[in-house]
Amino acid sequence: MAAEPGVAAAPGSAPDPDPSVASPAAPPVQPTAPPVQPAAPPVQPAAPPVQPAAAAGAGRQRAALPAGQCVAVSLLLLATLILGFLGYLFGASGIQEAGAQHRLYATLARELGQEIGPLGPTRPGAPVALISIPAIGLRSVVVVEGTSAEELTLGPGHLRSTPLPGQLGMSVIYGRRATFGAPFGHLNEVAPGDKITTITQQGISVYRVVALGDSQHPVTDTTLNRLVLMTANSPQVPAYYLEVDADLVTKVNNGPVELPDIGPAEQALAGDSGALVLTMVWGLALALVAVGGAAAAGRWSPWPVYLVVAPVALAITWNLYENLAALLPNLY
Repeated sequence: MAAEPGVAAAPGSAPDPDPSVASPAAPPVQPTAPPVQPAAPPVQPAAPPVQPAAAAGAGRQRAALPAGQCVAVSLLLLATLILGFLGYLFGASGIQEAGAQHRLYATLARELGQEIGPLGPTRPGAPVALISIPAIGLRSVVVVEGTSAEELTLGPGHLRSTPLPGQLGMSVIYGRRATFGAPFGHLNEVAPGDKITTITQQGISVYRVVALGDSQHPVTDTTLNRLVLMTANSPQVPAYYLEVDADLVTKVNNGPVELPDIGPAEQALAGDSGALVLTMVWGLALALVAVGGAAAAGRWSPWPVYLVVAPVALAITWNLYENLAALLPNLY
């Protein structure tokens, strides 16, 4: 109940609120701030992928080939080397022999013109005579001294233990059947009665073919002054040698009193065993050049490396082929 006017309110009692007096507005409620989240860590860039060891060093080196590919490449190189050797035997060797014949013909013509040609044994490889067999198209071919595989790369070879063509006694000449120009490639087509002509410092000598035989069926001829020509029996696989026997029908010339002995490498169908060591040396050199060139091409720019290595490899390969050919039978 409201207090009477003039009557003071009892102490300790709260005065009644006056409805006419407005209560002060309560302050607006502030929204609660969201809790502060900790800052997210900065995004680190992804680490670069690990390069394989073959790509190290500015990525210039190539990855190693798988084992299967290495074997395939090795077999391909071996096949190329074998095919190259066959191409050398039946192609390039003929060009080599033709060049040697051209030089030897000029040398022998000069010596015959100056009358200083050989009359007896001379150094191996020197020109000693010319031989022609018209029946098989062989004309003015230079005969060199010696019958080893090396000498027979130059042309037909005179057996050093026999007199020169036209001289007293039996003269023997070897010739190749299939390689290095194959000067005696058609010797099997010679028939009895065909003419063989030789020219030496002592003049022109003419022989007439009387018999043909081979190492399994030797010719029996008792004539003193004659010429025997020998070559391999086959242009594929030489198993024995062919023999053409011809008698001298022109005047006989005097020859040397003593003749040198010959070694095993100068016998018919013999190979040069001494070339085996050189063959191994050139083969090793070729392998080293190939491996070194491949390593250099993988480390640096390949084309300059190939330009440097290729001529060296070709020169080594040529020497390797020459020594491999010397291992084959000298009449082949």
